[in-house]
Amino acid sequence: MSPAGTTTASSKQGYNISNSDGNRYGGGEQQSRRRGNAKNGNSGSNSNSDGSSGSRNEANMKVGIVMGSASDYRVVERAEKILRGFAVDYETRIISAHRTPGIAAEYAQDAEMGGIEVIIAAAGKAAHLAGVVAAGTPIPVIGLPIKSSTLDGLDSLLSTVQMPKGVPVATVAIDGAENAALLAVQILSVKYSQLREAMLTYKANMEREVISADMDFRESKQY
Repeated sequence: MSPAGTTTASSKQGYNISNSDGNRYGGGEQQSRRRGNAKNGNSGSNSNSDGSSGSRNEANMKVGIVMGSASDYRVVERAEKILRGFAVDYETRIISAHRTPGIAAEYAQDAEMGGIEVIIAAAGKAAHLAGVVAAGTPIPVIGLPIKSSTLDGLDSLLSTVQMPKGVPVATVAIDGAENAALLAVQILSVKYSQLREAMLTYKANMEREVISADMDFRESKQY
């Protein structure tokens, strides 16, 4: 198996979203962190403050994150932050579509049995990771193009988004980690009503922040 990335997950009971920057979307008190070993990858899971696993719906929400190299984590960690805010479990792995093709194929084939319901695949340059994973799983795959040092991420974007018919990858903006996580939450919200409610609150809070910023700006200009 390939080396694992760094994964943390938080457990928050309730979804009292307080802001739109990913800091805190749940209203619980306890955070849980469980680390795996280098062989199997690190993972986290939600638990209630009394040690129980919580409701079936909360316990099963899980996103798989794969990235082509460790350097991609500077972007990927922003997606993790959003997922923690919505109390969604995740695991993060380093898997290369080109250097570890067998592991990439195995990950795609085993993801559903591992409880993963949405996959975020982040890669740069010849960014074929999302497509390779999407080819091997029925699970929705979100492509996260990482900005490269040569073509400012255009190579990553085109490599991720230009998929052949029959193998879709939902691609977000270059380095758009926050939107990748939010899209994963929205996909999960079709099944989990608590996430749909949380997303509605998230959007309402964003609206309030913009209205407040507009009022402050207009007052400063004396409009």
